[in-house]
Formats: sequence, structure tokens, C-alpha cells
Amino acid sequence: MFTKKMNKLLSSAVLSSLLLLTACGGGGETATQTGGTGSTATGQKVLNVGLKADPPSLDPMSSSSLYDRQVQNSIYDKLFDVNADGEIVPMLVSEYTVSEDGLTYTLTLQDGITFQDGSEFNAEAVKFNLDRYREEGSKRISELSPIDTVEATDELTVVITLKESFAPFLSVLTDRSGMMVSPAAVEKYGDNYVKNPVGTGPFAFVEQVSGDHVTLKKNENYWKNEVKIDEVNYKVFTNTSAAVQNLRSGVVDIIDEIPVKEIPTVENDPNLTVVAQANMGFQGIHLNNTVGDLQNKYLRQAVDLALDREAIVKVLFDGYGAPAHTPFAPGSFAYSEEQDTAPAVDAAKVQELLEKGGKPDGFSFKMQISTTPQNEQFGAVIQNMLKEHKINVELEKVEYGTMLENGDSGNFEAMQLGWSGRIDPDQNVYDFLVTGMPNNQGRISEPELDEALIEARAEQDEAKRTELYQTAMDIVHENGSYVYIYHNYDKFGVSNKVQNFTYIPDGIIRIANLDLQ
Repeated sequence: MFTKKMNKLLSSAVLSSLLLLTACGGGGETATQTGGTGSTATGQKVLNVGLKADPPSLDPMSSSSLYDRQVQNSIYDKLFDVNADGEIVPMLVSEYTVSEDGLTYTLTLQDGITFQDGSEFNAEAVKFNLDRYREEGSKRISELSPIDTVEATDELTVVITLKESFAPFLSVLTDRSGMMVSPAAVEKYGDNYVKNPVGTGPFAFVEQVSGDHVTLKKNENYWKNEVKIDEVNYKVFTNTSAAVQNLRSGVVDIIDEIPVKEIPTVENDPNLTVVAQANMGFQGIHLNNTVGDLQNKYLRQAVDLALDREAIVKVLFDGYGAPAHTPFAPGSFAYSEEQDTAPAVDAAKVQELLEKGGKPDGFSFKMQISTTPQNEQFGAVIQNMLKEHKINVELEKVEYGTMLENGDSGNFEAMQLGWSGRIDPDQNVYDFLVTGMPNNQGRISEPELDEALIEARAEQDEAKRTELYQTAMDIVHENGSYVYIYHNYDKFGVSNKVQNFTYIPDGIIRIANLDLQ
């Protein structure tokens, strides 16, 4: 399952031993107390996983971060899951049927499952969750908006009726909308549930110390398989080079991102394995369509045209990324090589767009970036490229969680924020580009774009869906709505002590089946 990719990469300075131990809240303190990773003095198996950022919310209802999902997938099971081949497979569902018109989904649930608080998982619990995710203020509203009714027809049967045909429905249920939380825990904790998450998954929540770690313990009554790991600690390393050093020293067993310049170091360590795989995600820049000079579509187009994607990927990733001009990565049925290849940078055309936008002498805007060294380098590359065309970018370093909040409130001009990717193309575009949707940080509002994407999610014919997505991308490019820059590579570092690691193309590290030597 592992892919090892050798490249000639930039050299890097070795971090000091002090950085190795403190590591931006990833902290050697817990490791010192327990004797490091692996088995403790009591014989328990403790797995330590390094995350690039702090998970802002462990409640699927309010979550919008990849780092939440890394932890949530250990706490919660889902109605459906994605396997190593990228296929949708039942999880909490044992079998299901779909009516010929695509409007009625009948789910039969696995029997004998309990939540980690001892309450029963059943059809009423599924109804509770799907109803809750459609409440006002939920981040899941748009994903589940096609639902008309949810009925628990008996203890283990759920009938979901849609308002209209919705091709991505099962795909939606492989992620946060399909995560089942304990109704009893929600009732008990109310608004404080986010700090007391309870699911049916392989690990139960113990504590979260913001900016430092999340600790989970083995679910002794897990229904699916015997869980071999007794405790999981997700440690936060905003400095990914520090994460690599902690991986090499054995303080952590897995890290969710290896900086490109560090990949040879990890590859050459006989105790470690690099897992480098292209995923379904994208990275780029939200341009706020409702504030400042970026309200003008010609100026947004100028920003888009002035960026050399090939150079960005070469400088930042040395092959561990792919230039992009759409949200659809190779492997997606909506992928179009022609559309995903950005036009070559044309200085005369950029100047023409500046003139059309009323700014012949250039203009300025502020761009928010998260506080990791990699994002700061990304920001600097963008800043330098745009400066050549009299477009001046002021970089604002913002904590990741704060940046998500700013995206929700519209408190920004531009923001470097991407998406970890989903199997169905709808989930990579609808929430980001349709008017009023929760991840539409750029406040994009184009009626023809809305129409194409709404029609695409209702269309069952894959070829027709592809045509609609290509129409949508033509509109996005014409309006400079969002600046797509590259497709992601997952770059995990894994200790060889970790057994049974399998890469899943949604980019989420699955821990339920892992063991430690």
C-alpha cells in the first residue's frame, strides 16, 4: 500500500534538541511521563499521532476542518465508509436498497451496537443524527438538504426519502454527515457536547488540551473488531519539521504531513516509511467577492492569470503536488485535463485585465495564511509572483482556527485555504461555489453557476454530470471566483513499529485496525 518516491530535494537545517522536545505544543512531556511511544510500564499500547494543526471541533455538526476528521474517524463510525480502492462500502449499515427513481434509500443497520456511553445504536439514533445535522446553524445543512423525511420504521430500519434525485448521497454519508453521535450524550451535554463527544467508534474521548493534544482510549466494546491499541494521543505540531524529528526519535509513531524537504531524511531512515499518495483535494485562494478591489472580476482574473502553477509546485513540493485550475483531481470522473491546466502567465494580458478593472497601475490586498512554515513559504511565493505584475499582497499570519472563523464571517480580503477532497465531485464544489453555502468563503454568487451545480447533483447520468461540471468551471474561470493552484499529495510518515497501516484515498488515517510491535 505504500508508495516511496525519491526526489532531489532542498537540504534543511537540523532542529535543535530543545525544539525536538517542545515541538510547538506537540510536547515531549507526555512521552517523558509514559516512556515514549509504544508499550508503557503497564503493558498498554500507546499510539502517538502528529497533526499539523489543532482540531477545532470534534462535533461533526459544527466541524469544517481536516484535522477534526482525523480524530473524529476514531471516535465515530459512519453509516458508510471508503475503502482502500476508493469505493463506497457500508459501515454501520449492513445492507441497503435504492428505489428506481433514486428518491428512497432503505438502510438496514448492524445489530447489537452500543455507543461508548452504553446507550443503544438503532434506527432512532440515525434519525436523530440526520435531523440534527439539518438544523439551523449546522455545517451539514447543504450536504443533507436534499432529504425530505427520515423515518425509523423499526429498530434496525431507516427509510430516507429525498426531495429530488441526489447522486452524491451515499458519498455524503461516508463523511461527517454519516457520523453517528450519541443522542443521549447530546441531550446530557447540550451546547457543551463538542467537549464531550461520544460515538460508536473504536476509541472513546478522554480529553482535549487546546493547541497541544487530544487523548482517546480503546473502546472495550467495539463491535467491528478487536482494537489492539489501548490509547491514542493526537499531538499538535504546527512546525512540521519538528514533527519529523519527533517521528525519528520515536516520540510519535505517525505524522500527517512530511515537509517535502524532509522526505529524503525519512526515506533514508530504516525505521520509517514514507506514504506519499495523490488524493482528491485541492489548495488555492479564496478571493472575497464582496469587499475591496477584489469585488471586480477583472482584478480577480488578473490574480488568477499571474500565478505560475508549475513553478509553485516545483518550488514548494518538488513533484509531491500537481498544478491545478479546477477542484477535480485526476481520477475524478469530472476531471478535464484541458480545464485543469491553467493558461500560461501572460504579462500583457494581466496588464489588460488590470486596466479593465480600473487599476492600470496595480492594486493591493491582504491575504490571510496559517502560521505553519509551509504556509508562510506558500504565501511568500504568491506574494513575489504577483508583485511582478504590480499586484501587492500583504500577508497576514492567522491561527488556523481563527482563519476558519474569519472565513465564516467574511472578515478577510483573500485567504489561502483549500479542501482535503471527497470521492464525489459535488462535495468538492457545491458548498464552495453555490450562493450562500457554508464553505463559500469568497461570497461567490453567480446564478448560472448555481444552476449548473444544482443540476449536476440531481443528475444520475455520469457523462451529463461531467458536462455540467465543465460548464461550472468555465463560469468560475470567467469570474475569477476562486484561484485553484494545486492538487494535494498526502505525505504521511509512519514508524515501522506500526502494523497494518493502509492508505485510504480520502486522506484520513484509520487507527481501528492498527497494532504496535
